[in-house]
Amino acid sequence: MRIQVCRSGGFAGIERRAEIDTSGLPDAEAWEALVEAALDEGNAEPVAGVPDGFHYVISVDGRTVHCADPRLTDAQRELITRALKEGA
Repeated sequence: MRIQVCRSGGFAGIERRAEIDTSGLPDAEAWEALVEAALDEGNAEPVAGVPDGFHYVISVDGRTVHCADPRLTDAQRELITRALKEGA
């Protein structure tokens, strides 16, 4: 499974991207469960956030969802945090 996360917006407007390929990872099943929860709660179209807040695009194997601060679900927040940390 290939996970791509793009974060944009914020005060400085700097875009940050990360990509994780879970094939071969010892915790691949945990990533897949997290991805399913995050995608199920995402939006097909960009969503409004707050001024200077972050907007996120999560793409996994051809499926893309949008989300924004402060309305992230727990699964979305965890997936984004892990991907930006480990996929940098």
